[in-house]
Amino acid sequence: MTIRKSAIRAMLLGAAAALALGACQTTGGGATAGSGSKAWPTLAMAKPTQFTPEGLAALDAKMKEAVDKGQVAGLEYVLIKDGKVEAFKIHGNQSFGGAPMTENTIFRIRSMSKPITGVAMMQLYEQGKWKPEDPITKFYPEFANLKVMKADGTLEPVSHTPTMQELFTHTAGMGYGLSDTTAVDKMFIAENPMGKPDMKSMVKRVSEIPLLAQPGTRWSYSIAIDVQGAIVEKLSGMTFGEYLKKNVFTPLGMNDTGFWLTEAERPRFAEVATRDNDTGKMKPYPDDPARSFFKRDHEESGGGGLTSTTHDYARFVQMLLNKGELDGKRVLKPETVELMFQNHVPATVNPPRLWGYGGSLAGPTSDRSPTPQGTFSWFGIDGTWFWADATNKVGFVGMIQRRGGGGPGAVNFQPDSASAVYKAMVK
Repeated sequence: MTIRKSAIRAMLLGAAAALALGACQTTGGGATAGSGSKAWPTLAMAKPTQFTPEGLAALDAKMKEAVDKGQVAGLEYVLIKDGKVEAFKIHGNQSFGGAPMTENTIFRIRSMSKPITGVAMMQLYEQGKWKPEDPITKFYPEFANLKVMKADGTLEPVSHTPTMQELFTHTAGMGYGLSDTTAVDKMFIAENPMGKPDMKSMVKRVSEIPLLAQPGTRWSYSIAIDVQGAIVEKLSGMTFGEYLKKNVFTPLGMNDTGFWLTEAERPRFAEVATRDNDTGKMKPYPDDPARSFFKRDHEESGGGGLTSTTHDYARFVQMLLNKGELDGKRVLKPETVELMFQNHVPATVNPPRLWGYGGSLAGPTSDRSPTPQGTFSWFGIDGTWFWADATNKVGFVGMIQRRGGGGPGAVNFQPDSASAVYKAMVK
């Protein structure tokens, strides 16, 4: 991960501001993605033209409310439309009582790593290295002896080896360990496969844990995307982190995104908080010591191991909205991005779910879900969220660091931000 020197950053911000001003004088709008500047997006570029001032003020007031009421220490968000920064706001601090958040603040994006892993997988798909119908044993024979744990605790053979498409769509039957509600998830918690030192040992341990359900029958959020990261390593001959840096991060100018942090970057790293249910106050939520961002002693988790910045993830989202290209660098073909944005979960799967290659897909527009049908999105367990609306060419990235909710009446960031954005859009 590259550290941005303050002097270089200042020059980039100054240049971006000048570009934005020039664009405003000639077109009435701010600078857009595609200008070739890796500085995009910055605070200096935000000059709304396609959202009402009143609507954007309401969006900002709702987001800032969470800081003012102590529900989060700080937050950042960026709203882009047609490749132009319509809003880029920063409120609060990196921790309660800590340093202010800045454009350089680094966040744990957790499960927002999954769409990035999806892009890596789709690059290899374009190269013909895997097909949706391929059994996962084609790449890791360790999965040849999978069993399914039934409700009574007994094991039965799998009906078929999970396929790559089932792996991609969380229908392979795997567990995760995010809760202890099933015997399988308790095994994930006890064994902590993502804390293993490398991909090979992670895959071996996952292959020894029974499935929650027969492949292709149940949607269950799972460790499958970590397995995808291991497959990227196997197919590319590179470590997962090396692959992402070469094929995704460097082409897209995502210079502050990666699996590992240096001590020099620690001051930029926001702290996670969680609500104390007894006092109602926020307190620090420590990282898992077995998966420290400062020690390279565990696997590079494709499902939740990345850190990033608002700037970097906005560039990733804009690439998706541009159908695979940003600033003249193409990382995916347009038809491949369209495939990612299509539902690949059969109607027979229970519970029903719309899921593309790498993220969730919105259903029909409603008051509860104001994003257009087919909008591609996901979030991270420590509070980050995004969506990419191909219909309106709208992208949104929100960054907080909080594990769990903010208490009664707290801002509900994902639906509240979406509701405000689409109310503010100029019709």
